[in-house]
Amino acid sequence: MTTDQLSVGVIGVGFGATVHVPAFLSEGWRVPAVSSRREERAREAAAKLGIEDVHTDWRELVARPDIDAVAITTPPAAHREIAVAAVEAGKHVLCEKPFALSAAEAAAMRDAAATHGRTAMIAHEFRFAPQRSQIADLLAEGAIGAPELATVELLMGRPRGDTPAPMAWGAQASQGGGLLGALGSHFIDGLRHWFGDVEEVSARLVTRVPDRLDRESGSVVQADTDDTFALTLRFANGVVANMTASSMVAPGLGGRIVVTGSEGVLTATQRGPNPEPDGVVLLGKAGDRGLTELEMPERYRPIEDDRDHRLGAFRLLVREFERGIREGTSPAPSFEDGLACQQILDAARESSSTGRVVRIGS
Repeated sequence: MTTDQLSVGVIGVGFGATVHVPAFLSEGWRVPAVSSRREERAREAAAKLGIEDVHTDWRELVARPDIDAVAITTPPAAHREIAVAAVEAGKHVLCEKPFALSAAEAAAMRDAAATHGRTAMIAHEFRFAPQRSQIADLLAEGAIGAPELATVELLMGRPRGDTPAPMAWGAQASQGGGLLGALGSHFIDGLRHWFGDVEEVSARLVTRVPDRLDRESGSVVQADTDDTFALTLRFANGVVANMTASSMVAPGLGGRIVVTGSEGVLTATQRGPNPEPDGVVLLGKAGDRGLTELEMPERYRPIEDDRDHRLGAFRLLVREFERGIREGTSPAPSFEDGLACQQILDAARESSSTGRVVRIGS
């Protein structure tokens, strides 16, 4: 069903209710229904957002004839089954990251969307954040010459109390949890956007604070996902990128990106885990005595939305999703990009477990 006004069903009411639904509604879409395994959560979100119907079985939502697209905001373990079922039902799909549990699952999702001719994109909305968009254009314009090295640092966390944090899906490998997938994937997608394909990966993944509190039993259980990692990527064009990240630093220091080139340096910082709408970019040319803050052109901030700092970038992603549906394409970041990112995540985990550098595609 593709009418003049597009409609989307949202599966998952955590980030789905906070960002997906408000973004789609603000961009003129209908949201007839949401789905959550917990009916009370679905009804609470629907009432708050003015949505008419709720489902506790996502299959019912996917089968609805009154929706054109499905937004998947569940933990990654469910992504493949839902995405494949959705495209087979004729729906376009916007899927949250991390994309899948493995590159094999990601390839199955990519192939299913291609077979059924559906628009299929992954929610790497930070490609559209002002800082990231401006850096992409500056690199394309040759502002620092030929890119050579990128460094990314993300150090965040909270003071540790006497009681461990509650066990959640993000601490479970079987559900697709871990810092590398949760936030590392955003940076990997951004680096791929700037520099192209990755050829080699070296990584070390660590669980520094494994203790979690089981809500039901009250006992301490163990996380089996990374909360800290160091990652090196070598791109086909020769650029080398290093990333160090941890969610167990107190006080948190935020994030920093530095890109060096043959003729200068670009840098951007952020106060928390995500780039902010008011972020700035600094540039230093070879021979300069320091860095200069660049003016941020208005074209990088076409949307002012103070409900959530992620909404501006996400609404731009929704606009691309709608353009793809109307033109019969899958704009970037597409399922193809999701697969490429997943291959890097898989290679990083393999490198960490074996101690070897892993070549992509070998």
